[in-house]
Amino acid sequence: MRILFIGDVVGSPGRDMVKEYLPKLKEKYRPTITIINGENAASGKGINENIYRQFLEWGAQAVTLGNHAWDKKEIFDFIDKAKYLVRPANFPEGTPGTGIVYLKVNQDEVAVINLQGRTFLAPLDCPFTKADELIAEAQKRTNIIFVDFHAEATSEKEAMGWYLDGRVTAVVGTHTHVQTADERILPGGTAYQSDVGMTGPYDGILGMDREAVLTRFLTSLPTRFEVSTGSRTQLSGVIIDLDKKTGKASKIQRVRINDDQPFFG
Repeated sequence: MRILFIGDVVGSPGRDMVKEYLPKLKEKYRPTITIINGENAASGKGINENIYRQFLEWGAQAVTLGNHAWDKKEIFDFIDKAKYLVRPANFPEGTPGTGIVYLKVNQDEVAVINLQGRTFLAPLDCPFTKADELIAEAQKRTNIIFVDFHAEATSEKEAMGWYLDGRVTAVVGTHTHVQTADERILPGGTAYQSDVGMTGPYDGILGMDREAVLTRFLTSLPTRFEVSTGSRTQLSGVIIDLDKKTGKASKIQRVRINDDQPFFG
């Protein structure tokens, strides 16, 4: 079995890359399951129902979120009806939506869990204890458990990888928008990468317009950030191969498409 995960889709440039390259990636790599992190997909912050449905129509089976989950108010109108939208599970009890979904693949199931870190982010419930709770639940149904850990600090991400090693198929990081080159299979059979990277503007700063970000750094004055448009674009992702009986990962491979690393079918 093979999982394709596409990292932090930023605004319309990111969506355009998904629309163009997801069919090509599927043709080349033949993933069994495709998951997209869409928390920045609507104008750089949040997601709306139309975009969520577009991702499913384009070939994703699940869409994960993160700290910008609630930035578009319309999410409250549809999140409880969106069967394949996964927000961070460690939001307080009673928060709309769900932090785990199950995807049916022939006779198998894949559990997709979304967690959010607490270092340099909002002080949510502990992601480690929430992971314990959800893994215990998921293991009653499947050995294939994929975790999108949306976190700022690399140390917290590495800690989660080691904490879950041998209990889940994969722990991959999102949020920082810069793809890391530390992909590996941990000793217990868990695929790990600190950050998958972002999908969207290639010539911005973390997907935002360069000039606005530079102004903030140079002046320390409040500056409105907008998604960089009219620039080159990129797609970042990861492919994970696994044994569907054991849920253990056997291979993890970075995917990066941009003008400096063009796609070859």
